[in-house]
Amino acid sequence: MQFDDPGVLNDLCTQRLGERAGRQFAAMARPGFRLIRSTEGTPASGQCRLGGPALLEPESRWPEHDGVPLSLHAVLDTDALAPWLGAELPVRPGLLNFFYLDPDLPYEEYRKLDVYASGVWRVIPADPAQAVAVSAPRPARSYPAVPVHAAEVTMLPDCWDVEDGDLDYDRDQHWGAASLFLNGMADLDGNTAGSHCAFGWPDTAHTLPVSSRDADGRAAIHLLQLAEDTELGWGWGDAGTLYFTIPAEALAAGDFGEAVAQVICG
Repeated sequence: MQFDDPGVLNDLCTQRLGERAGRQFAAMARPGFRLIRSTEGTPASGQCRLGGPALLEPESRWPEHDGVPLSLHAVLDTDALAPWLGAELPVRPGLLNFFYLDPDLPYEEYRKLDVYASGVWRVIPADPAQAVAVSAPRPARSYPAVPVHAAEVTMLPDCWDVEDGDLDYDRDQHWGAASLFLNGMADLDGNTAGSHCAFGWPDTAHTLPVSSRDADGRAAIHLLQLAEDTELGWGWGDAGTLYFTIPAEALAAGDFGEAVAQVICG
């Protein structure tokens, strides 16, 4: 759930969920962005874009999985995003390159790969002062470069990313936190599942959680959500969405090797 005006968030949560659960839910809000194709009126946010060449440091190698090159899907410029993210971005990694194994590669090697293995995705940071544009090696697919504007929003998690212990509610009236949301906020939940977003919370209309929890119960940090995009020519199954998340401790340490990607289909 996304709000252009964070001032309405607290009132809406308490009106829909009750005073105590509403305050607890509002406290879970995170700053994030809608990624919108840039225009003259909405200029690109730094070097943020979809597709195009990767922006890598000279010593970085293009990522592969079992010898098959991954496809570059997006670049986020965290220096441009940092002022809005604040403490949600404990490190300044510069540029983040997001790679994923293209599901529509037209060559025989793809059919032999384990598409669920951890090597089918990669998030590679780069220092903007050293980064150079690197084109995708063949036969990886290269998507058109589309600069994007990162529109600031405040995000709340969808019901499937909230666990029962996160909120206080009437256990006799609701079978779980999801029941509380489905009764109180069903008309708002999952309203941008078909869009490209960064940070904040993943937005999904599916009944599967995206953000895993660590041993202390902290939800993973959402990095990027990529929906099916017919203009760019990518998609993941039936109304599928690609999500990248990272454990909070790994983000604080700048260890993007711990980032995880998953596809959830409709």
